Amino acid sequence: MGGGDLMRQSSWPRIAAVAAPLLLAGLAVLHDDAAAQSAGLEGSWHGGGSVAFASGQQERAQCRAQYRRASGNAYTVTATCATPSGRATQTATLRQVGGNSYQGQFHNSEYNVSGTIVVTVGGNRQSVRLTSESGSASLELRR
Repeated sequence: MGGGDLMRQSSWPRIAAVAAPLLLAGLAVLHDDAAAQSAGLEGSWHGGGSVAFASGQQERAQCRAQYRRASGNAYTVTATCATPSGRATQTATLRQVGGNSYQGQFHNSEYNVSGTIVVTVGGNRQSVRLTSESGSASLELRR
């Protein structure tokens, strides 16, 4: 074993002593970030998608939504969406039904439309599906 090999071997304990706390700190940050994201329906979201009316007509939609925690696993949401033919505001109540899945009921008082809403969250993005007798919407929102 040459002198260079001995030097490299004796460096490992010092490198490990410095690297291990850094690695653990990095894992703690990742864990905290994941926990914050899983807690994370609350807040403002925006994005768009498509709306399909019962008549068969389809339109693009742009939406903004504000989620608030109502209780442990329940949320309320108010969302305003705009399409080429108009603007509408909906409210909904959701309950967490899985790790990142939420389901509930929505209502639009302007047009007297109610139906079901399903939300699936993945990090800073969510997929939203609304269904009623008057039509359906499929949206992708982000923080």
